Amino acid sequence: MEGDIANVGQFIGAGLAGLGCGISALGVGNVAGNFLSGALRNPSAAAAQTATMFIGIAFAEALGIFSFLVAILLMFAV
Repeated sequence: MEGDIANVGQFIGAGLAGLGCGISALGVGNVAGNFLSGALRNPSAAAAQTATMFIGIAFAEALGIFSFLVAILLMFAV
């Protein structure tokens, strides 16, 4: 019985950590959408902000990869 409860806890934790992958996709969309909104308002400044957009996307995607790693570790290593 104790092993079953531990397995359930692992899968619930992995599922909650896996939600971070989907939420990071929302973050990437938010970064790209706000960049496009600003670029359409001021096209001359868009070239200067492109690097900042890619840095923001990289940070948001890194959080998604980290949450995926945590989910995999909870499922198979714990």
